[in-house]
Amino acid sequence: MHMLGEWSTVRACTRLRQLLLFTWLGACFGSCAAATPPAGAAPPDPWWHDAVVYEIYPRSFQDSDGDGIGDLNGITQRLGYLESLGVDAIWIAPCYPSPQVDFGYDISNYEAIDPVYGTLADFDHLLAEAGRHHIRVILDMVLNHTSDQHPWFIEAASSRSSPRHDFYLWSDGRTDAAGHHLPPNNWVSLFGGSAWQYAPAVNQLYYHKFYRQQPDLNWRNPKVEQGMFAAMRFWLDRGVAGFRLDAITALLEDPQLRDEPLLGGTNAQGDPNLREIYTHNLPGDHEIIRRLRAMIDTYAGDRLLIGETYVARTAQLDPWYGGARHDELQLPMDTLVGLDKRLEAGRFRRLLSEAQTELHGSQPLLVFDNHDQVRSWDRYGDGAHNAGIARIVAALLLTSRNAALLYQGEEIGQTTATPTRVEDVRDPIGITGWPKEKGRDGERTPMQWDTSNAQAGFSANPHTWLPVTANYRAVNVQTESADPGSLLNWHRKLIALRRSSAALRDGRTVMLDRSNSHVLTYARVAPGGETLLVSLNMSGQPQTISLGLAATGVHGTRLETLLASPGPVAATAADAEVTLGPFAAWIAAVK
Repeated sequence: MHMLGEWSTVRACTRLRQLLLFTWLGACFGSCAAATPPAGAAPPDPWWHDAVVYEIYPRSFQDSDGDGIGDLNGITQRLGYLESLGVDAIWIAPCYPSPQVDFGYDISNYEAIDPVYGTLADFDHLLAEAGRHHIRVILDMVLNHTSDQHPWFIEAASSRSSPRHDFYLWSDGRTDAAGHHLPPNNWVSLFGGSAWQYAPAVNQLYYHKFYRQQPDLNWRNPKVEQGMFAAMRFWLDRGVAGFRLDAITALLEDPQLRDEPLLGGTNAQGDPNLREIYTHNLPGDHEIIRRLRAMIDTYAGDRLLIGETYVARTAQLDPWYGGARHDELQLPMDTLVGLDKRLEAGRFRRLLSEAQTELHGSQPLLVFDNHDQVRSWDRYGDGAHNAGIARIVAALLLTSRNAALLYQGEEIGQTTATPTRVEDVRDPIGITGWPKEKGRDGERTPMQWDTSNAQAGFSANPHTWLPVTANYRAVNVQTESADPGSLLNWHRKLIALRRSSAALRDGRTVMLDRSNSHVLTYARVAPGGETLLVSLNMSGQPQTISLGLAATGVHGTRLETLLASPGPVAATAADAEVTLGPFAAWIAAVK
């Protein structure tokens, strides 16, 4: 097993080969530096600027070897489907060696592949095949913590004199009258209980923001940064297009270990609600990210940093871009727009407008679904019009100004299948938090491919790691591919339109009919003049829209429908009132 930062002679000998591999992949799908533009011309946007990134949860995507768990070769088998969908890149959740306490987010070796997912050779094959399908590969990188089975921590917890003891955050804590070891402060773990765990060999407690098997790294130690950056270079040298950075807002903690202020009440785990001002979003986090960005910018091909960034307001995303300097994350996740339960035109109008005006021109990355959230189908759906609502969500995601994130199964309307019994829960947070917190198994069930077997084509093994959702016979890729009106084909049409339209790729956003509380309407206006109209009725009743194009500076006299759901909308004069049916989506060219 390689230790982070210990560069082998084999790596030194193969670096040139790996860089040549990436150059070859770039030639296949344009990830290498673009040709020099003519003098005076603006440089082209990087590949990720309007990309569609598709998250793959590898345990649940495709099982190629019949063990009931998805793997890398399974992903390779499905690259043709991903290319037909039109995605630009895949983000693969952690596939490194791990005890799987948190299903891969507890990493014991950052420079290998967990045997449950395959081998390093399988990964290299996936990377090469993805290039042939014009798809880049983004890896999940966990910088905040390691597994307690990582060699660093095993050594760190064995002796205070260990050279790696200071790689983690330790405290002598306090003792009560009976001599019991007590935490130094009131910090709690996201997954329940104190965030401090006693280690007998060193007679100290270590800090863990997440499970006790996930000790937090001490990023104030420069050697930690050196080692973690080296691990990222290992994969960059192999040709990955970038990283999604897990829990990136929690790298540093208050060195004085001060108590967090109390907010009152308790959470689903029964712990006090805290205002996390000493363990979240500390100023020094940004210094680390700037150094990381500088490192990846030394690589050709516009390598990308996506950040897991949960914030309270849109403006709080701006520092994660680097503000006006644009020198930190290229794409911090905007979770405010899509990870909500309110299908409200006014709310979307406000948040999309803020993303245009409060981020120093940076490109948003909108997120409606991921492996940690109840699926948008269930969050926004009313139980009667879910299919129409899903088309509204897809249209909003794929026509607004942003890079877009899709999560596997989102495109077919896969539903959340939350366990009904604690005995069936696999996610530890669901076990400890039941019944208030039922865990994240429901959004992680296997991908539904076809009706070839009771496992929806995901696996040949009847005992999959999580059960396949019961609706797989109607909700699956094969069935929906054959139905021109399916949600899957709606996504395909939207992505194809996004690719072909300069307005959707590069256009500015102009909000229209701004006083309408039920319908969100906006125009995308390209620098060359091409203009598209998007109108989304977020109510269960017919709604009339008044566009007022001329008053907003949008030019055109006629609207010609490009896509519409549930039915066609006739071409009309640009200044005419238009009535949209319940939960209707309409996209038109302004002529």
